[in-house]
Amino acid sequence: MSKRASIVIVTKNRCEELKKTIEIVLSLIDLTKDEFLIFLDGCTDQSFTLIELYPSIQWHSVTKSIGASGARNALYKYASGNFFIGLDDDAHPLHNDFIERVERLFSNDSIGLLSFKEVKKVHVSEEEENEILNETPNSYKTNEFIGCGFAVRKDVYQKTNGFPVWMDIYGEEMCLSLEIMEAGYSIKYTNEIAVHHRVDINARKKMGRNYFRFRKQLRNGALFYCIYYKRPFVKLLKLLFHNFKKYALMDGNYFVSYFRALGSLITKIPAIVKYRKPVSQTTIDVFNNTKNPGF
Repeated sequence: MSKRASIVIVTKNRCEELKKTIEIVLSLIDLTKDEFLIFLDGCTDQSFTLIELYPSIQWHSVTKSIGASGARNALYKYASGNFFIGLDDDAHPLHNDFIERVERLFSNDSIGLLSFKEVKKVHVSEEEENEILNETPNSYKTNEFIGCGFAVRKDVYQKTNGFPVWMDIYGEEMCLSLEIMEAGYSIKYTNEIAVHHRVDINARKKMGRNYFRFRKQLRNGALFYCIYYKRPFVKLLKLLFHNFKKYALMDGNYFVSYFRALGSLITKIPAIVKYRKPVSQTTIDVFNNTKNPGF
């Protein structure tokens, strides 16, 4: 039996953050109407102990990690809701009626995906939360969304290839966005649904995650052009030249990351051949001329 909404989360080795998100989400949803699905992507911490603690959740897992994008692709096949609400394992909705808000906003049949407002900080005070909850509604068409908080209609998602299995993390949202536009639907940013993304940005920078992100985004940006553009070579060369000049020449760690990204890109040639499916130039033009949310 299909449900109204499917809350879907993929996670890897963040047991405590996941547990906090589970507790909050379960307090906000009605499991007689909606469902909650979680995918453990090769977890080696204590995340598996949560399965017994929360039997009302539909749990899926793999022993060897397949990456966030591949995990989403796998998990969403089990979801039965009319729309899927994707959250990160360290993000939770701030609006108690977030499902009803999604349902109302999807009454416009031209909208395929909703991108929620992200509040990125470790703690949100009661005063800050009240300000967010009482903001004047603001929405606009955009060309991308952020994975920590969004909703996609099931029928629209099924008209795409879903989250790309040829990509692991950083860039998968862009791919799904383009395919949704190719299917004839729009993406809408809205602040009427907000998620608290409980991330410490400074701590991530100290851990060197910016270099990791740079490497992944460079490779995945190149893959994006190779998969979806009919003639990707000019865009590809511009991407590589820009990143070499702006980053690789200015920092030794970026230099190493740049060439690691190139090496990884070469290993993806079989995937490019297998999954290459260029979209129309009209879709490319709409994608490039639609406002980017600027995360």
